[in-house]
Amino acid sequence: QAPIKATCEDMSCKTGFPEDVHSAVVSRSVHGGQPLLNVRFQSCDGNKKIHFGSSEPEDFRVGDDGMVYAERSFQLSAEPTEFIVSAQDKETQEKWQMRVKLTPEPVFAGTSEKKIEDIVFPWQQYKHSSPLKRQKRDWVIPPINLPENSRGPFPQELVRIRSDRDKSLSLRYSVTGPGADQPPTGIFIINPISGQLSVTKPLDREQIASFHLRAHAVDVNGNQVENPIDIVINVIDMNDNRPEFLHQVWNGTVPEGSKPGTYVMTVTAIDADDPNAQNGMLRYRILSQAPSSPSPNMFTINNETGDIITVAAGLDREKVQQYTLIIQATDMEGNPTYGLSNTATAVITVTDINDNPPEFTAMTFYGEVPENRVDVIVANLTVTDKDQPHTPAWNAVYRMTGGDPAGRFTILTDPNSNDGLVTVVKPIDFETNRMFVLTVAAENQVPLAKGIQHPPQSTATVSITVIDVNESPYFVPNPKLIRQEEGLLAGSVLTTFTAQDPDRYMQQTSLRYSKLSDPANWLKIDPINGQITTTAVLDRESIYVQNNMYNATFLASDNGIPPMSGTGTLQIYLLDINDNAPQVNPKEATTCETLQPNAINITAVDPDIDPNAGPFAFELPDTPASIKRNWTIVRISGDHAQLSLRIRFLEAGIYDVPIVITDSGNPHASSTSVLKVKVCQCDINGDCTDVDRIVGAGLGTGAIIAILLCIIILLILVLMFVVWMKRRDKERQAKQLLIDPEDDVRDNILKYDEEGGGEEDQDYDLSQLQQPDTVEPDAIKPVGIRRLDERPIHAEPQYPVRSAAPHPGDIGDFINEGLKAADNDPTAPPYDSLLVFDYEGSGSTAGSLSSLNSSSSGGEQDYDYLNDWGPRFKKLADMYGGGDD
Repeated sequence: QAPIKATCEDMSCKTGFPEDVHSAVVSRSVHGGQPLLNVRFQSCDGNKKIHFGSSEPEDFRVGDDGMVYAERSFQLSAEPTEFIVSAQDKETQEKWQMRVKLTPEPVFAGTSEKKIEDIVFPWQQYKHSSPLKRQKRDWVIPPINLPENSRGPFPQELVRIRSDRDKSLSLRYSVTGPGADQPPTGIFIINPISGQLSVTKPLDREQIASFHLRAHAVDVNGNQVENPIDIVINVIDMNDNRPEFLHQVWNGTVPEGSKPGTYVMTVTAIDADDPNAQNGMLRYRILSQAPSSPSPNMFTINNETGDIITVAAGLDREKVQQYTLIIQATDMEGNPTYGLSNTATAVITVTDINDNPPEFTAMTFYGEVPENRVDVIVANLTVTDKDQPHTPAWNAVYRMTGGDPAGRFTILTDPNSNDGLVTVVKPIDFETNRMFVLTVAAENQVPLAKGIQHPPQSTATVSITVIDVNESPYFVPNPKLIRQEEGLLAGSVLTTFTAQDPDRYMQQTSLRYSKLSDPANWLKIDPINGQITTTAVLDRESIYVQNNMYNATFLASDNGIPPMSGTGTLQIYLLDINDNAPQVNPKEATTCETLQPNAINITAVDPDIDPNAGPFAFELPDTPASIKRNWTIVRISGDHAQLSLRIRFLEAGIYDVPIVITDSGNPHASSTSVLKVKVCQCDINGDCTDVDRIVGAGLGTGAIIAILLCIIILLILVLMFVVWMKRRDKERQAKQLLIDPEDDVRDNILKYDEEGGGEEDQDYDLSQLQQPDTVEPDAIKPVGIRRLDERPIHAEPQYPVRSAAPHPGDIGDFINEGLKAADNDPTAPPYDSLLVFDYEGSGSTAGSLSSLNSSSSGGEQDYDYLNDWGPRFKKLADMYGGGDD
């Protein structure tokens, strides 16, 4: 069948209309996904887009086509199942609602297929006029008043509910709500035919004061014919409850000496009856007071609020500490005939006020204390106070009013006994003070109450005697600091460290000194005069020296009774001297057997400190010659250097490379450290590939013999080469100069600066004279660093061109030949033909001494100055200084 459509005719669409109710009968068993109802909605213009919703989405779902489906399977109960279907215009946001009641079909219903009912939104129930109004209800029930504790008979009829539609329809009536079908159930019932509402039992207002029911009228098919109506049943109160105090015993306090009208406390009672009626209106009064002194009516009570106040003076805690009152509360506004009553007890404690000051039990107190003792109780001051113990009005506070200007004493209060404890807080010297007379005062923590005729404090004196005791001697100064260079020999007098004895009134002999702590055992002290001497050499680099400071502790003892002693600390600040030579670190290294990459980074370690440490000079020794031939070392910073191969290839093996390291101290200290270098084959990354083979091979007896034979052969070859070079030099020197024998000036060429065992002992860098252009820049080689006397292997150096000057050819040939001999000698500098000079820096305006070339003849040079150089240069002056002759 086609569903029923709801049309709005020509009425304007509005929102906010009250919801209507639609009842539908469906099968008792509902399955999930079963269609139940069809919501058909035709908008005013026929083009509205409507969105449907359900108030119970877990049970019912409304599709976009308006079909209502069951979301789950369930059984419908006998009572109708209600939910709300809402519709909203997506464009105008207008809303409509319809309450749906699902009633299960009767058990006798046929099995023929039922059509799906339509929900019609009730536009047709509203008028077109503005404002819109609902139709007036046909039946209304006024509130019902029912007294509690009714004696019946039950059920007791209350009211009859009916609808004017029962004339044309057969109706059935029912009530719902608490007291009917909800807990507590069964209190109210209704005759479904006549609509007679009755109560089944007595009511209690103190449990439920009113009932709110809802009456319903339906036809025989369960269809609602009237909207539900609310029924209110009020329970009328009866005076069936006595007043009850919140506490059976009430506790309150009042200060002693309080004036009349002082508030004390409030007692409260409650009545379960209606507080707005006489049944719940209470009144209070005092029945009795104990004790009755100093007056039987010390207190009164406000009959409505329960406030208790004082009405008489004379409260004194020292006489009466507590009062007990019997309080009565009566309802019916205190009517003694009809009202119900109850009683409680009020206990009022009289609290203490400070009406009694503390008083000393004696005028003078005595005590004694040993000198130099602190935190010692020397006297107990006792007081009396009549106020309540352990209250601010009883607690005593002591203070000194005279006799202690230095603040050596303080007075503490014993919290239990209230005594004053005179305590020493600063040491007392018997030699300075032998007795103290203190004036003290005592008062309470709180001031005396007003109107008390007593002085606020009490005073007394305290006489304290100081007892002389043997005191410890003390060193002056302590600690004692001295500065001393390290290296001081044993047996040297270091200093005198003596102590003083503060006791002036005791018969004692002189002090005795002893050593208490000397970690390195470097010192000893004379027991009589305290003179400290060394027993070992002082070493700043010792493990017992921290931050250049060495600490030793000494003891001074007297012979008093009991014997006393005191300690003193001697602090020795050790000044560094250059007594340690630098060493190489690490001791072992690995490099490749080819030139690249083969650099080894080494570090110089010196226990000394600046200026006796870095920067350091790194050198290779002259012997054996293979060291300089195979290796070279370059300093890269003050403490670091790089060792690398000089030759292109060195056979794999383990080599001991001695390195001479010199520090910057004055005088310098140097040492030769051996660096064990493992030379191995390397890959392209510079990593050894045969380290395991070299290390694992070891050195057996055969290997050692082979190495020794190789060394002997190498030495023989070196000696033969040296002999050959010496012979060659002699042959070169045997050449005669191409001049007359009488003009031979070789005998006049003298050799100077021979002050030692030959030029081999001179620690000079000849490379600075042989090749000035290759001198290291100042930024790399600091001033003061010594250089190696070795000739670096380089191409023939290009010396700067000297200025033009006349130069004899025969002497020039002689010197040039000597220079060539020096340049071609690979073993040693040519000591016989080249003088060794110290390098004095770069940037000199003078020409190089190693080059005597002249590009011009002697005719343009004036040699007359040679006559002024003395007899040694007379021959040269005759040859060149003669002018035109």
